[in-house]
Amino acid sequence: MHGIYILAQNAAGLVLVDMHAAHERILYEKLKTVIDGRPAVQRLLIPAVFSVGAKDMAAAEECTEVLAGMGFEIAAAGPQELVVRSVPALLASAPVAELVRELLQELREFPATEVVTARRNELLATMACHGAVRANRQLTLPEMNALLRDMEATERADQCNHGRPTWTQLSLAELDRFFMRGQ
Repeated sequence: MHGIYILAQNAAGLVLVDMHAAHERILYEKLKTVIDGRPAVQRLLIPAVFSVGAKDMAAAEECTEVLAGMGFEIAAAGPQELVVRSVPALLASAPVAELVRELLQELREFPATEVVTARRNELLATMACHGAVRANRQLTLPEMNALLRDMEATERADQCNHGRPTWTQLSLAELDRFFMRGQ
């Protein structure tokens, strides 16, 4: 509905799902499980090249190993340009430049070792948010069904990483009351 919500039914009634918030939680939980090992990597068919400031360039050069450990292959392409050749497979459809800029900002603000340990969850939340489906993306019926099945298998699927609810339910009784059925 409106490229934002999925409407579904279950035995109890109507279920409304915020597809971005739900997908964000799913990605976050998946990233948490793979980041401890070496995450699956998706090589980009066409590497992403984009301009960055001096601070981002320095952060990218200083944190090459940290970024590689998260599944990013990033290198200098010029004095103020970065090239991204691979990303974590779970984030293959994310807007690469936007995601990398956010990560570099996190790495600039906090030492790499602190980001990897103490701020790990915030970093993963940033990655998940950028990798989640965006509003106005029309999902196919199989994609919507897959999202709902993934929600069923995901811990804390009732809220996104920012604490917003991912779904709500209206019971048949509530719907009947709203439409004054049986009165």
